[in-house]
Amino acid sequence: MRHPSDTFYTLQFGLVCLSSFLFSASFNMLIPELPAYLTAMGGAEYKGLIIALFTLTAGISRPFSGKLTDTIGRVPVMAVGSLVCFVCGFLYPMLTTIAGFLFLRLIHGFSTGFKPTATAAYVADLVPQGKWGEAMGIHGICFSTGLAIGPAIGSLITDHYSINILFYCSSLFALLSIAILANMKETLPGKEKFKIKHLKVNRKDIIEWRVIPAVTIIFMTYIAYGAILTVISDWSAHLGTSNKGMFFMVFTLTSLLIRFVAGKASDRHGRVLILKISISLLAISLVWIGMANSSLSLMLASALYGIATGMLSPTTSAWTADLSDPLQRGKAMATMYIALEAGIGLGALLAGWLFIDDLNMIPITFYVCAGITVLSLVYLQFIYKSKPAVDPV
Repeated sequence: MRHPSDTFYTLQFGLVCLSSFLFSASFNMLIPELPAYLTAMGGAEYKGLIIALFTLTAGISRPFSGKLTDTIGRVPVMAVGSLVCFVCGFLYPMLTTIAGFLFLRLIHGFSTGFKPTATAAYVADLVPQGKWGEAMGIHGICFSTGLAIGPAIGSLITDHYSINILFYCSSLFALLSIAILANMKETLPGKEKFKIKHLKVNRKDIIEWRVIPAVTIIFMTYIAYGAILTVISDWSAHLGTSNKGMFFMVFTLTSLLIRFVAGKASDRHGRVLILKISISLLAISLVWIGMANSSLSLMLASALYGIATGMLSPTTSAWTADLSDPLQRGKAMATMYIALEAGIGLGALLAGWLFIDDLNMIPITFYVCAGITVLSLVYLQFIYKSKPAVDPV
């Protein structure tokens, strides 16, 4: 299942990274233009559902994608994710009612429920275990770069052409992602042909209990990201930042830069040590964000937040792979993404409950998130045991 050489810089690894870049750019290039598009159709009051419906089906599909990844193979499940993006891009210009648009957002979410799960399992199969952290970091750079430049490409296309051309370009990116997958070798031994029974999911198919230590950290540390998505625009404007997206630009840039070394460091020095360092930096950055009294201070805090998350993401992904059963790796990765999305959702709800349009509550929101982050450090230091959990009877 793993490449026999000491290096993972192979054609197959390059292809999966390129496919992920195209995939993430495909769905994210639509995001900046969709609110105005929905408003033009008369659905301004439904703008909150643009992301909500997308993430809903992404979360619901995780157990199915995990099971399919472990049965019919990694490559077919990756292809399904890209195929959904391809089809939805063509359908947006055709379904021009509010109901049709919201239905497509619901369907579109299946793409991120399938492809990232299978891709994470594929990378773990392809790369020697001692290189998992480095490989997850490099792959994360490619995926995150697609996320980062997608919106810029989308706005550029819409400004010079039209929203319909943007939809077709999104489809084209997804099609290229699928074309790359056609040249990739399957890494799952003994894969099965698809049968309807593979879509039957029971309780044991939802969670891979061996990876609970890793997903506990993921859940607790991504609560802060949910809060940031909810209130950082208001906080940035309050502190005099004219471009509300600057916070995300700064932390994305530092996150990408640190990934070059963070994953490799976790391979060399151990996952837990790097996690302790990254969690400590994360907690400090959240306190700093809450204490920021100027735009410059907020941007510096954002840079530290990016460094922390750039260390955290490849390390937790690699740790999930470490703890997983190779025959249940798809389920393990699905469990990881379920925890990530649950953390973001809880953080958004927490921030909304604390904030309620009172700017004075924003610092408190970040202090609370910092406290939750510190609890994940306490878990690693005093509660976590190196022996992984097993499926309950």
